[in-house]
Amino acid sequence: MPFEKGQSGNPTGRKPGSKNKSTSQLRDILNSFLSDNFEAVAEAFHSLSARDKVKAYVDLLQYGLPKLQAESSNPFENMTDEQLDEIVNRLKASYEPKRED
Repeated sequence: MPFEKGQSGNPTGRKPGSKNKSTSQLRDILNSFLSDNFEAVAEAFHSLSARDKVKAYVDLLQYGLPKLQAESSNPFENMTDEQLDEIVNRLKASYEPKRED
């Protein structure tokens, strides 16, 4: 019997924050490979051209450093509705033609 659209065979699903077993296994395999072959990997790295060394280093950095979040450049983001209304009112007032009495 097929599933309804938007409903899986496991409605409770995996718990938030739980690790993916395949990813953990692959990480363990890669760690073992690198540990067992560290000297060969280091030798291969040292035999690269300067350009390829930099590329390899930059490519590997993403796994060792956390990704930086872009800072918000929106100065209005943390303002209250009242503060925003005040700015709008001031802008409107500055563009209204002045009446000469």
